[in-house]
Amino acid sequence: MAQQTAAASATKVRLKILRGVGSDAASERYDTFEVPREEGMVVLNAIHYIQTNIDPSLSARWNCKAAKCGSCSAEINGRPKLMCKTRVDSLEGEITVEPMKAFPRIRDLVTDVEENWRVAAMIPPFTPRADASKDWRFFQRDVERSREFRRCIECFLCQDVCHVVREHKADYIGPRWVVKAASLDMHPMDGLNRADFMKDKGGLGYCNITKCCQEVCPEHIVITDDAIIPEKERVVDRRYDPLLLLYRRMRRANPLLWLYQRMPRSQKQVEADTKSALKVVFWGLLLAPFVIVPLYYLFLSLLG
Repeated sequence: MAQQTAAASATKVRLKILRGVGSDAASERYDTFEVPREEGMVVLNAIHYIQTNIDPSLSARWNCKAAKCGSCSAEINGRPKLMCKTRVDSLEGEITVEPMKAFPRIRDLVTDVEENWRVAAMIPPFTPRADASKDWRFFQRDVERSREFRRCIECFLCQDVCHVVREHKADYIGPRWVVKAASLDMHPMDGLNRADFMKDKGGLGYCNITKCCQEVCPEHIVITDDAIIPEKERVVDRRYDPLLLLYRRMRRANPLLWLYQRMPRSQKQVEADTKSALKVVFWGLLLAPFVIVPLYYLFLSLLG
């Protein structure tokens, strides 16, 4: 009996698919299908076989079948993946396929991701620096910083796996849109500071850096380390950095600082230069006693 089961699993792929219509709990059920196993077969191939030969009412979204459109996102054995990129021979036993849980279900494996486009419209767009010349010139290393983020195929697997988006329903835009904001902030010719948006409307503080989003990214974007953490640092610099807070208070009272801010330079450049200058002053005042006091006693000893 065991040999027959092993032989069947070698020639057949068994899929258990969660089906249903909308939010109707009564329509929710698991259907089990067996399809012929083929060399190089991916989960999407099995779904297509079911639609063509067994049950044409099964609904699933797909487009390119080349892991570039991000349409065939689903949860395979409980893990968010692209169906077109998940080989059946990499999975053992029965394969469970479910729709993404973070988004409302439309039918079977198809979910409504319209909320993402509403969030996309909220993000402040690319805004050229005020001091930008007609011919934009910048270093290749500056281009590379944001190029990684442009590999995103908007499969929304990172949104699906994020527990803040999925379970807590907080006002957090999610990893994909933090990546979008970071790609704009790190563009060498962008002059807009999105820290206030990320803090007040983006809900960036809700992210607790679990790194689950970058683990499921099919494009291997280092979402947490390269996008989320730098954006959090921008928020801290903008809203909580004591040196910049001191600068802003001084700016209101000092006309020279007010004129300096009005120079043809971007706000980010002004704040970065000011922060550097204040750091020099801060460390100078902090270390001054350790230098001045020994010199004072040395001077006294020489006089004595």
